[in-house]
Amino acid sequence: MTTPTVTETRRNGNPVGERIELARYTVPAGERVLYGQRVNGVVRVTDVPAAGRGRAYLVERGLEHDGYDALRALVADYVDQAREHDLIPMLHALLPGLGDQAEEVWE
Repeated sequence: MTTPTVTETRRNGNPVGERIELARYTVPAGERVLYGQRVNGVVRVTDVPAAGRGRAYLVERGLEHDGYDALRALVADYVDQAREHDLIPMLHALLPGLGDQAEEVWE
């Protein structure tokens, strides 16, 4: 019996875990995917275009301290917000000129 070899993926010298699909949603801009990945021991959630082209957003990092239930709640709320408002939830912070209107959209 041979012992399997474990190959550690590294990026910029940091250990990087497998990217796991957490959810998908669709907005007018197209289909999006939420991924979870551990980078250097820190859990990160990103929002990327399903087609692989376009802007990616860091949704949250550091969830390893809050546990799996916090991750599930974040993903559920994020997808609900996308469906309710028909846009990428992380985009609202980047829209210029909205001012207080941005807060009203998310209440």
